[in-house]
Amino acid sequence: MIAAEALAAGLDTPTLCELAGWPRNADARDIRDAFEQALAESGVRLPDRGLARRHALRRMAARLIDGEITPADLATDDGWETDVETPAERSFVALIPQCDCCIEYTLGLDQQTWAAQLRNAALALTSSPPISRGC
Repeated sequence: MIAAEALAAGLDTPTLCELAGWPRNADARDIRDAFEQALAESGVRLPDRGLARRHALRRMAARLIDGEITPADLATDDGWETDVETPAERSFVALIPQCDCCIEYTLGLDQQTWAAQLRNAALALTSSPPISRGC
């Protein structure tokens, strides 16, 4: 769908056209390789892995605020492994446990307190200045 949306927005490359027609169950590695090729054909460079993870962290915070994901959903991601640079990023990541089964044990908080603190940290992160273009 991202490829089709990019085409609709005016980004047109041979690989992107091909990718837009791929089935939903195509191999994720093949999709990533083709998408990177389409971006290269367009002159768009992907950010380095660390910067990309920081962008993803900000998107996770926004999705939490918008109610698209729950606090427990963050524990199933690997956001806690993200290298952070700002105080807002550090505050948010510090509240993401490594697994959802040990939230109380890991953080020493009850679920409601943890969810409230996580939401506050997400609000602080999403309202902080962007780290670079695209955030």
